[in-house]
Amino acid sequence: MNRSFIDDLARQFGDALPAGMGDLKGDLERQWRATLQAQFAKLDLVTREEFDVQAAVLARTREKVEALERRVAMLETLALNKPEP
Repeated sequence: MNRSFIDDLARQFGDALPAGMGDLKGDLERQWRATLQAQFAKLDLVTREEFDVQAAVLARTREKVEALERRVAMLETLALNKPEP
Protein backbone atom coordinates (compact mmCIF):
# COMPACT_ATOMS: atom_id res chain seq x y z
CA MET A 1 0.00 0.00 0.00
CA ASN A 2 1.25 3.45 -0.84
CA ARG A 3 2.71 5.05 2.30
CA SER A 4 1.65 8.58 1.32
CA PHE A 5 -1.95 7.40 0.84
CA ILE A 6 -2.03 6.07 4.39
CA ASP A 7 -0.35 9.23 5.72
CA ASP A 8 -2.88 11.43 3.89
CA LEU A 9 -5.78 9.38 5.20
CA ALA A 10 -4.50 9.56 8.79
CA ARG A 11 -3.98 13.32 8.39
CA GLN A 12 -7.56 13.72 7.13
CA PHE A 13 -8.81 11.87 10.19
CA GLY A 14 -6.74 14.21 12.35
CA ASP A 15 -8.04 17.28 10.54
CA ALA A 16 -11.61 16.13 11.18
CA LEU A 17 -11.08 16.27 14.95
CA PRO A 18 -12.72 19.11 16.87
CA ALA A 19 -10.45 22.08 17.58
CA GLY A 20 -10.23 21.27 21.30
CA MET A 21 -8.52 17.95 20.62
CA GLY A 22 -5.40 19.45 19.08
CA ASP A 23 -3.17 17.95 21.77
CA LEU A 24 -4.30 14.44 20.87
CA LYS A 25 -4.12 14.94 17.12
CA GLY A 26 -0.55 13.65 16.68
CA ASP A 27 -1.13 10.59 18.85
CA LEU A 28 -4.40 9.76 17.13
CA GLU A 29 -2.88 10.18 13.67
CA ARG A 30 -0.07 7.76 14.61
CA GLN A 31 -2.60 5.25 15.94
CA TRP A 32 -4.79 5.59 12.85
CA ARG A 33 -1.74 5.22 10.61
CA ALA A 34 -0.69 2.03 12.41
CA THR A 35 -4.24 0.67 12.31
CA LEU A 36 -4.64 1.46 8.62
CA GLN A 37 -1.30 -0.16 7.76
CA ALA A 38 -2.22 -3.28 9.73
CA GLN A 39 -5.64 -3.57 8.10
CA PHE A 40 -4.34 -2.97 4.58
CA ALA A 41 -1.60 -5.56 5.20
CA LYS A 42 -4.31 -8.15 5.92
CA LEU A 43 -5.90 -7.55 2.52
CA ASP A 44 -4.62 -9.37 -0.52
CA LEU A 45 -3.78 -6.21 -2.47
CA VAL A 46 -1.40 -5.78 -5.39
CA THR A 47 0.61 -2.75 -6.33
CA ARG A 48 -0.36 -0.63 -9.30
CA GLU A 49 2.76 -1.85 -11.10
CA GLU A 50 1.77 -5.51 -10.57
CA PHE A 51 -1.75 -4.74 -11.77
CA ASP A 52 -0.46 -3.01 -14.91
CA VAL A 53 1.85 -5.95 -15.72
CA GLN A 54 -1.02 -8.43 -15.38
CA ALA A 55 -3.32 -6.22 -17.47
CA ALA A 56 -0.70 -6.18 -20.24
CA VAL A 57 -0.31 -9.97 -20.06
CA LEU A 58 -4.09 -10.35 -20.28
CA ALA A 59 -4.28 -8.03 -23.30
CA ARG A 60 -1.57 -10.01 -25.13
CA THR A 61 -3.31 -13.28 -24.27
CA ARG A 62 -6.63 -11.93 -25.54
CA GLU A 63 -4.99 -10.91 -28.84
CA LYS A 64 -3.52 -14.40 -29.25
CA VAL A 65 -6.85 -16.08 -28.50
CA GLU A 66 -8.64 -13.86 -31.02
CA ALA A 67 -6.00 -14.64 -33.67
CA LEU A 68 -6.36 -18.37 -32.99
CA GLU A 69 -10.15 -18.11 -33.22
CA ARG A 70 -9.83 -16.43 -36.63
CA ARG A 71 -7.38 -19.11 -37.78
CA VAL A 72 -9.65 -21.96 -36.63
CA ALA A 73 -12.62 -20.36 -38.40
CA MET A 74 -10.57 -20.05 -41.61
CA LEU A 75 -9.40 -23.68 -41.39
CA GLU A 76 -12.96 -24.87 -40.76
CA THR A 77 -14.15 -22.94 -43.81
CA LEU A 78 -11.38 -24.45 -45.93
CA ALA A 79 -12.18 -27.94 -44.66
CA LEU A 80 -15.89 -27.55 -45.43
CA ASN A 81 -15.23 -26.20 -48.93
CA LYS A 82 -12.59 -28.78 -49.82
CA PRO A 83 -13.82 -31.14 -52.55
CA GLU A 84 -13.98 -34.76 -51.50
CA PRO A 85 -11.84 -37.23 -53.50
